[in-house]
Amino acid sequence: MLVIEEQAEWKPFRNALDKSDRKKFDDMWDIPRWYISACSNSVQYVRLHPILISILLHDYKDLTQCILEVKRIDAIVNSSKKKEKTWLTTTTEEC
Repeated sequence: MLVIEEQAEWKPFRNALDKSDRKKFDDMWDIPRWYISACSNSVQYVRLHPILISILLHDYKDLTQCILEVKRIDAIVNSSKKKEKTWLTTTTEEC
């Protein structure tokens, strides 16, 4: 209920967005529903605060996952470059 009421108050803002941004805005409002028990157990004077925190938490989790993936890819690329450098050094020395 809390999320629905708060989302309704943001309807004029949503309607002012481009269509592509409206979809993203709606998707963003789906996130607090995943954390509804934490939101409802939070004692906050401003009902938007737990909603925003749940969105931030979700985005933080996504961001940390992306960082881990970049590090994994970087390690593969660097390992490949080291192998190539070793191969070039060995080949050059043989000539």
